[in-house]
Amino acid sequence: MKHYTSINDINNINTWIEEAKALKENPLANIDLGKNKTLGLLFFNSSLRTRLSTQKAALNLGMNPIVMNVSGDAWGIEFGDGTIMNGNTAEHIKEAAAVVSQYCDVIAVRAFPGLTDKEKDESEHILNSFIEFASVPIVNMESATGHPLQGLTDAITIVENTTKKKPKVVLSWAPHIKALPHAVANSFTQAMQKMDVEFVITNPEGYNLNPEITKDTPIYHNQEEAFKNADFVYTKNWSSYEDYGKVINTDSNWMITKEKIGHAKFMHCLPVRRNVIVEDAVLDSNNSIVIQQANNRTYAAQLVLKKILENL
Repeated sequence: MKHYTSINDINNINTWIEEAKALKENPLANIDLGKNKTLGLLFFNSSLRTRLSTQKAALNLGMNPIVMNVSGDAWGIEFGDGTIMNGNTAEHIKEAAAVVSQYCDVIAVRAFPGLTDKEKDESEHILNSFIEFASVPIVNMESATGHPLQGLTDAITIVENTTKKKPKVVLSWAPHIKALPHAVANSFTQAMQKMDVEFVITNPEGYNLNPEITKDTPIYHNQEEAFKNADFVYTKNWSSYEDYGKVINTDSNWMITKEKIGHAKFMHCLPVRRNVIVEDAVLDSNNSIVIQQANNRTYAAQLVLKKILENL
């Protein structure tokens, strides 16, 4: 595997899940694999779990991680081709990516969408520019349209916690105070489509995700109907895809409550706004597996890095 930028880079998700579980049992089994190798982590946006878990994953493999907050610590990077750089950007991605490639054996990038220009966001201009101009493998730590490290994590967590051969998994929209990206929901959808689960999505009218991603996944606009017999409820807010980047519904009735989900396991990528996205009674219950889910971020990232190192 050269790069890891999408859930679709996974050839067999069931095999990957088992490999990740094995790493979790013995995290230091491959500590010599990354000896004398450097992982560069470039953050255009804020992070907690992704930053720490990916660093931990690199250390478990014997790698040396270097972290940079690009937006605050680096020169402003220009991504346009043929641009006259007489504005706020001082360095072009062509030089930046090439230079970082000399310092790092693998580069991981986190860059959110602007949520104003759908075509620009869907072009993944930042992530794809690194792929084009870097000479080393690229890992997606969340881009404009996908979060494949989180999606793999979620798949691992469901397998660890299911008691059924084919559990029912529901992805539910919930309200938020601001417009959020589609990346987590997109990658979770793609991961579930690769698994043997009964998968449905529920969201208000006007909040359907990109149909090229949801494909034939059933979509319910009645949350309670979607939750019937659910084994897992994965909750995430996202802004409108149809009216791109807009918040068109803030209905608090879509908040996740203990009464709604019953005995289903509750999942969220975190951070989560208590009593906006989900009530305390759910997060503080035994049905919540968000902490285990966060822990699995390390082993998802470690598996991805392991596969890349094995092909260097």
